[in-house]
Amino acid sequence: MLLTITTTYQPATDLGYLLHKNPARLQTLEVAAGQAHIFYPEATAERCTAALLLDVDPIALVRSHRGPAGEGFALEQYVNDGPYAASSFLSAALAKAFNTAMNGTCKDRPELPETLLPLEATVAVMPAASAEQLRRLFEPLGYEVQTEAHPLDPTVPAWGDSRYFTLRLSHPALRLRDLLSHLYVLIPVLDRGDKHYWIDRAEGEKLLLRGAGWLPQHPEKEFITRRYLRNLAQYVNPTLERLLEGEEAPSDDAPTGPAGAGTTAAATAAAASGTLAESPATDDAHAPEKKQSLHNQRLDRVAEVIQRLGARRVLDLGCGEGKLVRRLLKLAQVEHVLALDVSWQELQRAQQRLHVAEMSPKQRERLTLTQGSLLYHDARLAGYDAAAVVEVIEHLDEGRLAAFEEVVFGKARPGAVLVTTPNADYNQRYETLSAGEFRHADHRFEWTRAQFGEWAAGVAGRHGYRVYLEPLGPEDAAVGAPSQLAVFER
Repeated sequence: MLLTITTTYQPATDLGYLLHKNPARLQTLEVAAGQAHIFYPEATAERCTAALLLDVDPIALVRSHRGPAGEGFALEQYVNDGPYAASSFLSAALAKAFNTAMNGTCKDRPELPETLLPLEATVAVMPAASAEQLRRLFEPLGYEVQTEAHPLDPTVPAWGDSRYFTLRLSHPALRLRDLLSHLYVLIPVLDRGDKHYWIDRAEGEKLLLRGAGWLPQHPEKEFITRRYLRNLAQYVNPTLERLLEGEEAPSDDAPTGPAGAGTTAAATAAAASGTLAESPATDDAHAPEKKQSLHNQRLDRVAEVIQRLGARRVLDLGCGEGKLVRRLLKLAQVEHVLALDVSWQELQRAQQRLHVAEMSPKQRERLTLTQGSLLYHDARLAGYDAAAVVEVIEHLDEGRLAAFEEVVFGKARPGAVLVTTPNADYNQRYETLSAGEFRHADHRFEWTRAQFGEWAAGVAGRHGYRVYLEPLGPEDAAVGAPSQLAVFER
């Protein structure tokens, strides 16, 4: 198993300081699977490459095999990819060889761990179901992904390609600690769901530690968690619960670039049209007392406004896994919540996370979870005091927003509608986003503050609502806040 990490940061040999490994020396570590060798194939001021070569002892693997005798095919102990394909063996060796770098510590150069470096990593070979699976796991983290498929047998082309790939990752500006954490988690995820050591509660804690800052926003977080923990429900379920509790909308978390002077949810008047009203004074100064994720700030703010409006019957349109529903059910004034989502799987998760089966009959009467689309008229949506549409519209094709508008504002006509969406002006503060790139692969558009204000004013004017806009999240003087909220009232 071979992993190489290359940088062209100047001077490139600073990679040796970060990894705490001298480029002039070959170092060997004893690990459970065999020996890990760390060396530098190249080390100049312009370009430096560190290599981790794991020399697996196949005889030791057979001796330590815990499965029942006769498991697998007859020669499985002698014919397998254990010594060659990247697996949790390599992940464990990575943690032991570069533990200090993974923890972001550099005694000699304390500023280096937070430095954004141009980085390349190559893993040979990586098992995967397909090249697309590799892209789905690494591209959301900002990598350019290149794969080279290897034939099952070069002498028999008709057999096609094997499930093994050489994986090459490149990132223009990334902390080394982040690259190491990504590899540490995702390498064993790709190894057929196996891990070669005991899985217990501590593995869930390890995943949360190494996945902090990126896993909650990853679109494949559930797949990653299940494979990392070998689909053991007693560890997967609580770990996923904790991940989802701290989850933010993808790429909507604290920016990697410079942020504004402070966090505020103070409402601001939008200038898109005369139909925009001033935000009520009672909505000022809702900055959280302690640091919260943007996603939680957004949900808390929506719940606060619904409470201020005195809404008793509330729609949660695009409810997902029910995190806003949970907040709404804590409001004594709310008599009923209808939570609608197009995904049956999301509704099933909401039912589990909200513990619907364990609710008292009275509490159960306050909630309806139902499947439906926001693009087609649904008579069940009529007669509600307020509707929340949180981070939903950007997942719709812009050409279908007229249908959404007619369903919600034209037919259902709740007393108030709260709509949140990302602020595209803020995207430049995310260093991992290229110009014109969206925060999430499923976003069909992302609007600037002016575009959102223009749309909101048009909707309000066409359907007899008044509307005000307010920022959500830490504000930047130049580009505003990362998210934005429109409150429509009749």
